[in-house]
Amino acid sequence: MIARNSMLFAALLALGATASDQVPGAAQDHPIVLTGGTVHTVSHGSWPGEVLFDGGRIVAVAAQVDRPEGVEVIDISGRHVYPGFISADTVMGLVEISAVRATVDTAEVGAITPEVQAEVAVNPDSEIIPVTRETGVLTVLSAPRGGLLAGSSAVLSLDGWTWEDMVVRAPAGMHVNWPRMSQAGGFGAPTPESLAESSSAAIGQLRDAFDDARAYIAGRAAGTETRTDQRWEAMRPVIAGEVPLFVHADSQAQIRAAVAFAREQGVRMVLVGGADAWRVAGLLAEAGIAVITRVYEVPMRRWEAYDTTFTNPAALAEAGVTFAFGSGPSGFSTPMQRGLPFEAAKAVGYGLDRDRAVRALTLDAATILGVADRLGSLDAGKDATLFVVEGDPLEIISDVQMAWIGGRAVDLTSRHTQLYEKYQQRYQQDQE
Repeated sequence: MIARNSMLFAALLALGATASDQVPGAAQDHPIVLTGGTVHTVSHGSWPGEVLFDGGRIVAVAAQVDRPEGVEVIDISGRHVYPGFISADTVMGLVEISAVRATVDTAEVGAITPEVQAEVAVNPDSEIIPVTRETGVLTVLSAPRGGLLAGSSAVLSLDGWTWEDMVVRAPAGMHVNWPRMSQAGGFGAPTPESLAESSSAAIGQLRDAFDDARAYIAGRAAGTETRTDQRWEAMRPVIAGEVPLFVHADSQAQIRAAVAFAREQGVRMVLVGGADAWRVAGLLAEAGIAVITRVYEVPMRRWEAYDTTFTNPAALAEAGVTFAFGSGPSGFSTPMQRGLPFEAAKAVGYGLDRDRAVRALTLDAATILGVADRLGSLDAGKDATLFVVEGDPLEIISDVQMAWIGGRAVDLTSRHTQLYEKYQQRYQQDQE
């Protein structure tokens, strides 16, 4: 009973702490021009210029734009304007405090749950959202994690009253957690035979799910299937090629098996994680498979170099593989989305071209997630999702000073800045 009461108290405390008091931005009601700074378009270079946006969309990007009536001119001299960064692998809005079960909603019960929709479980009042925006990360992919066939993800803008306000694209893709195919070693580890048997069974289960979905879709089209099955309805977009199959896999064996499966099923695949992607970069490039990579990870094998994951993006770039960055697969990494630009910076320090790193945070991420028509670069017609920074946004000492999401001005304060200001008062009081 004591334990139960303690758990209840912890859950209530956590729920009370998960609601940000920030007010989402109001719709843009007048044109805005950013002038005097350096414009980093991503799509066509960087140069001193101006950006005009109105009605939530970019109207013009040029050395000097025409000023419409009623325009607000913001001088950003000495600063830089970038398209909003995109984190392509998160559980944003699905986890608040990973140690408190009541605030974790990343998985449904069962191995085959394609009907799961990540967006409907997102908490738009999460305290983690304002923290993430502080470094220019304004858009994320939020994805389910449980089981074998986990469900569909959604591209979310990090501002809005409800999850419906936040959705940029849903579904963005179907997610598969590829079964483990190699031993981790240690006491109690499965034998190679039992591991091969279990992985084969899981892949067979996955293949059966695709077969059942196709049979259901064919039956509905022919009129022989009259019932509606939400599981197989959810599979329609991936089978039709409208959205990719996001396969979460790390080892070389997993990646090769997943590529073979995607070819067999005739579906478009995106590799998520891919610690061993550098080992099979040629295969990925040949198959046209994009990668959502993680940098802040330890090597998979004890004998590998300490910088194996740091150099992975550079190896992918050299092989011609399109890639983006994501901060990891677990609830523990959710708050670390604010550190996404610094993961890219780490990759730059280990061989990746800086412009390619910025592109992976923006336009390449938007392309992989199917939203490049709206996000990822500063081009006329795209959403006015952008930020102004003093310094290089890949450097931790730089300061993101202004941001807009779809033309809505974003509050860049957060729980972090509130605590900073609070404890500044302590030192000021001590000096008085």
